[in-house]
Amino acid sequence: MTDFRADDPRPNSLEARDKASVVHGLTNLRRHMEAGPKVIESGRGVMVRDVEGKDYIEGMSGLWCISLGYGEKRLVKACSEQMEKLAYGHLTNGRSHPPVIELAEKLVSIAPMPTARVWFANSGSESADCAARLCWYYWNAAGKPERRKFLAHRKAYHGNTIASASLTGADYAHDQFNLPLDGFLHVRCPDFFDEGAPGETEADFTARLLRELEERILAEGPETIAAFFTEPILAAGGVIVPPEGYFEGLQAILRRYDILLVADEVVTAFGRTGEMFGSTTMGLSPDLLVCAKGLSSAYFPISALLINGRVFEAMLAQSDRLPLFGLTMTYSGHPVGAAVAREAIRIYEEDEIVERVRRLEPVFFDALRRRLGGIDVVGLIRGRGLLAGVRLVESRAPRRFFAPERRFGPAVAQAAERNGLFVRAIGDTIALCPPLIIDEREIGMLVERLGDAIETAARSL
Repeated sequence: MTDFRADDPRPNSLEARDKASVVHGLTNLRRHMEAGPKVIESGRGVMVRDVEGKDYIEGMSGLWCISLGYGEKRLVKACSEQMEKLAYGHLTNGRSHPPVIELAEKLVSIAPMPTARVWFANSGSESADCAARLCWYYWNAAGKPERRKFLAHRKAYHGNTIASASLTGADYAHDQFNLPLDGFLHVRCPDFFDEGAPGETEADFTARLLRELEERILAEGPETIAAFFTEPILAAGGVIVPPEGYFEGLQAILRRYDILLVADEVVTAFGRTGEMFGSTTMGLSPDLLVCAKGLSSAYFPISALLINGRVFEAMLAQSDRLPLFGLTMTYSGHPVGAAVAREAIRIYEEDEIVERVRRLEPVFFDALRRRLGGIDVVGLIRGRGLLAGVRLVESRAPRRFFAPERRFGPAVAQAAERNGLFVRAIGDTIALCPPLIIDEREIGMLVERLGDAIETAARSL
């Protein structure tokens, strides 16, 4: 086996040791063997520091997740105290513990569905996977086992376990992994800027997508479709906000053909869009809802799947017919994760984080439009709350997109990193998802560094 430390000028450095031992996701592995990692050593508030002592604004909350920022002592304390009291407990064979009961009660009380129960897992991917399984379980209980197919959007991201990666509408999650699985189907992304036809209005675009969706359902056979998965805002697809009327029409079609709706709120829950849940922001009424990331502000791996009364009643009936409900995980409802998540929700409420996001939303987007609006390669700024996407184009008029091989978005992200700002390039969209504790001064710093990075990358074209 190749020793990637042998030729490194600093063979005992963290960077060399990483190259010799760690496998990184969403990374060109061969290029990583040459460039090595950016090693982050510490964080405080919205800032992180690398091992060289350079500070960065964490403009992506890590991976869309550390909503309450770094160094939140209340979460550290909740974790420590729960580890001392009960370091592990499980939910198998009817066991439980106080932290998971308290967390479930709180989630049920704030959920955007009239009745709910909560299934716990460790990541958004796992909860999305379990949501797919529970859809099958529901339809089997209803005596309709032929309802096995799923619909989701192209460009959507729902996770990287086998079922959730199949739901994901991105080639990188499928290529050479023998995915998607059969029956995992994808429809056009509701991205008017990229997908709208010449001369088409936004209303025309919405009508076309809804027509295409219904035609696809009829072609597949409504009696074969279990559920439609969607994010309220397609975050990893490029922070795509579906047009007005799209979700209203989509839900009408799903009701017409009795198809379940699953809302993937892994990114949008817990204040990110200016409501506690993105489903409220975007007018969704899901049968199942997946949340993670902000649930514990990423201080402990935990996710939750909220299940409405209709689905849960079928689960009760089915588990009566069978010896038991055959879905379990070793760390489902982990007491430490549950304690941290319950404390995180207290912070969201006591510090009025949702109200804070609503107040900062116009500050954030006004700053982005003022600083970036005059840059020729900025085609569109979109988003909600403290979640934004900056769509880069080669030309505004006539609209012309960059060829993918030019990798302009990644060039902007690299320039931003040199400027002390972490953002994420999703193709040629720059995603921004700062911690919800960011203040107006830090927003100004973030936007200025991003503007400089776009201008620097544009000069190198």
